[in-house]
Amino acid sequence: MSNERLFNCYIGVDYSGAQTPTSSLKALRIYMAEGNNLPVEVSPLTGTKKYWTRQGIAEWLLLQLTKDNATLVGIDHGFSMPLRYFERYHLLPDWSLFLEDFKAHWPTDEEHMYVDFIRDDLHGQGAERYGDSRWRRLCEQRCGAKSVFHFDIPGSVAKSTHAGIPWLLFIRQQLTKPVHFWPFDGWTVKGGQSVVVEAYPSLWKKQFAIDNRTNDQHDAYSIAAWMQQTDRANLLAPYFQPSLLPHEQAMAQVEGWIFGVN
Repeated sequence: MSNERLFNCYIGVDYSGAQTPTSSLKALRIYMAEGNNLPVEVSPLTGTKKYWTRQGIAEWLLLQLTKDNATLVGIDHGFSMPLRYFERYHLLPDWSLFLEDFKAHWPTDEEHMYVDFIRDDLHGQGAERYGDSRWRRLCEQRCGAKSVFHFDIPGSVAKSTHAGIPWLLFIRQQLTKPVHFWPFDGWTVKGGQSVVVEAYPSLWKKQFAIDNRTNDQHDAYSIAAWMQQTDRANLLAPYFQPSLLPHEQAMAQVEGWIFGVN
């Protein structure tokens, strides 16, 4: 990648794993910045729902990613699991296979499905794919983020992660043009290609005045604003190559990596 601006559009998604995939949730927020314009909130475009649903976000992102417009999307939930998870369940270190296996056991994208229905063994096969809150991915250890298995505590992304991963599979399967899911598709991104990354707004939100935004709005805004500002300063490229030893890089390509963590 060159020192020129890498993207034309920047999308920040603040996520929630509450209720069902078609529930209109105040905590689901999208902000988008195009070119040099400041990030603005994107509201649901169709239907009567006041707020976004997880299904609605996935379908909207799919449309954005099929456009001929280099776009960087940051989503606030985990994209994969710690290596210990793969080892315990004898899974191949392949993200595409992981997505399919996870959805088969945690079908949180199904209609009327709550994450807690699967946690409580009322549906799905979650008991065959539980994790341990003591397991943390390398990126979580490095930046102090909570485990993707640490449910029912403030600031946890466990429920969002378990609710969001099947929608990553949906987007990946439905795409009609190449989109880079980083770092699973490689650490180096081709110029002009749209990219989807895992974001952690706590890294950046203190850099921006909250103004009259809610916390959820500000999280989504901060993702889009930081990515845009960093790209405009020609400083974004190094974040696609975090400082990792060879064995750490191999681990992170299975576990995923939080964009912006070095």
